[in-house]
Amino acid sequence: MAAAGRIAGRASMRVVPRRRPAISYSGRMRFALLNSGLGLLAAAAELHRLQPEADLVIAMDPDGMPWGPRSPEDIIQRSLLLARAAAEHDPDVIVLACNTGTVHALSALRAEFEPGIPVVGTVPAIKPAAAAARSVAIWATVATTASEYQRRLIEEFGGRATVTPVACPGLADAIDAGDREATSAAIADAAGRTPRGCGAIVLGCTEYELAADQISAAVPGAVLFGSAAAVAAQAVRRAVQAGLTAGPPGPAVSGTLRVLLSGRPASLPATAVLYPQGRELAGLRTGEIPARRLADTGAGSSPCP
Repeated sequence: MAAAGRIAGRASMRVVPRRRPAISYSGRMRFALLNSGLGLLAAAAELHRLQPEADLVIAMDPDGMPWGPRSPEDIIQRSLLLARAAAEHDPDVIVLACNTGTVHALSALRAEFEPGIPVVGTVPAIKPAAAAARSVAIWATVATTASEYQRRLIEEFGGRATVTPVACPGLADAIDAGDREATSAAIADAAGRTPRGCGAIVLGCTEYELAADQISAAVPGAVLFGSAAAVAAQAVRRAVQAGLTAGPPGPAVSGTLRVLLSGRPASLPATAVLYPQGRELAGLRTGEIPARRLADTGAGSSPCP
């Protein structure tokens, strides 16, 4: 599972910039990212910044979203549907860029795709937040807030900090819909239930990173901790560990973007470009990703099945 990290952002947002590890890579990578909605945009944008030449396949599930109210069995099946469709594009790494999906489906995806395709999950950045502040709030969906999974993470990584779970009903849905008014209302509600003097807020849902500006403004003085940067760095590390290091560096060519909606080829949703991360990705070349060339890995065959 990916290590927790901090979200990168402007100093005016009171967001801690995460130091990205130096990673040397001479080939061309391809990453598939999964989420029911737009929450994968933050990790996808971080991957593009780390590896501008990498191909990205982003797989969302408009037919099945939101995943939060679904049973664990349904979430596993929806995650597998997206992963199998994305695997047709021969990714080097699959990234489950969803906290809810990671809770319920990470083991199932790893059982099906590893070791051929490494699978990276997403966990909330409780440990670094607890190390940075005495009072920490974890903003997450209602289902995640009530889960044994989050309670275990707090016990394991909360340290000496006072950690307060804050459920955020409707926030992820509003962000996915691009409804700024509903997003603001959900953020104001969560901010009103966040302890006074809270020094750190853990963004326990990947969608929330898209609204970091608004969250930061609603809880002045708190530092936001997210997972996108750490997830992206871990995905690159897993690709390197899979052997994508041989061969001379290729020409500087920007990567491509492929979008799948519930398994179907599609265009980037219009709501995606309402967010900086979506606009960044919208500038990538679109269309079919070409078949993997042998020179990409420097080996006789692709590392994926």
